[in-house]
Amino acid sequence: FFFFCDFGGMPIEKRIFASLFQSVTTRTAGFNTADLTAMTGASKAIMTLLMLIGGSPGSTAGGMKTTTFAVIILCAVSVIKRKEEICVCGRRIDNAIVRNALAIAAIYFSLFFIGGVAISVLESLPLSDCLYETASAIGTVGLTLGITPKLGIASQIILILLMYLGRVGGLTLVYAAISNKNQSGAKLPLEKITVG
Repeated sequence: FFFFCDFGGMPIEKRIFASLFQSVTTRTAGFNTADLTAMTGASKAIMTLLMLIGGSPGSTAGGMKTTTFAVIILCAVSVIKRKEEICVCGRRIDNAIVRNALAIAAIYFSLFFIGGVAISVLESLPLSDCLYETASAIGTVGLTLGITPKLGIASQIILILLMYLGRVGGLTLVYAAISNKNQSGAKLPLEKITVG
């Protein structure tokens, strides 16, 4: 994507390298080889999504993780195909894993969006730039469009909190805050609701 949208003035071999580097760096180190402020809005949006997805489990990369994103996509595909279970490569994915993946994604996207809107309101900056900065913070990436040093104290505290929550993991904090000490063996009646 970056190859076609942003690096048109470079020789072909440099375009390939710069495009690959930009897509990888959004998940890990936060290095950049191009002026991020000069990139197209579509490229910034793709980079924001890649920062939210992050790297693979077990790595030092932040974000909600590639496997979480894959489980959500597989869940959507199984719903579209009207299948009860999610199956991939001859294996079934447990519903508890699907629920965890959906919870992690909901927490990440909520923190990302609320943080971006709050910074946009506090600083009177474009929402797209603020969402880019919050995705970088919660994904612990380190990329910036140059607005972070200019932010006020309240906005910087929001970014610090997002970095902490992104590193520790939202679901970990929720599990720690809500213990299951008083959980009984009884189950509530099942209710079928219509969604979508």
